[in-house]
Amino acid sequence: MTASAVPVLLVLLVAVLFAALFLVLSYWLGPRRRDPLKESPYECGIPARGTVQIRFFVRFFLVALFFLIFDLEAVFLYPWVLVFRSSLESGAAAFALGEMGVFLAILVTGFVYVWRKGGLEWQ
Repeated sequence: MTASAVPVLLVLLVAVLFAALFLVLSYWLGPRRRDPLKESPYECGIPARGTVQIRFFVRFFLVALFFLIFDLEAVFLYPWVLVFRSSLESGAAAFALGEMGVFLAILVTGFVYVWRKGGLEWQ
């Protein structure tokens, strides 16, 4: 372990200790009164009618995850373009272009897989 890693490890140790200390203190000092009204789900002041468990289609969550994945792709492309400009000057442009090619190939492979499996069909 290098000397430059010691302050980082100390900060992490202090953070974990404080988190554990406050969790234990809140458990020991917190109230233990059970109340059925407080344990019931809050529905904007309207009493819950029927079952409160609604089934959602898994496809909704899959489309949301696909959106996040491909949105993150766009987020990573912009800073890469800025770094790529500087790598053109330093002569490492081929390496940077190869890295981005691998990144995009993985994402395109995932997109084609999802497309073929019908993950983008909304029915």
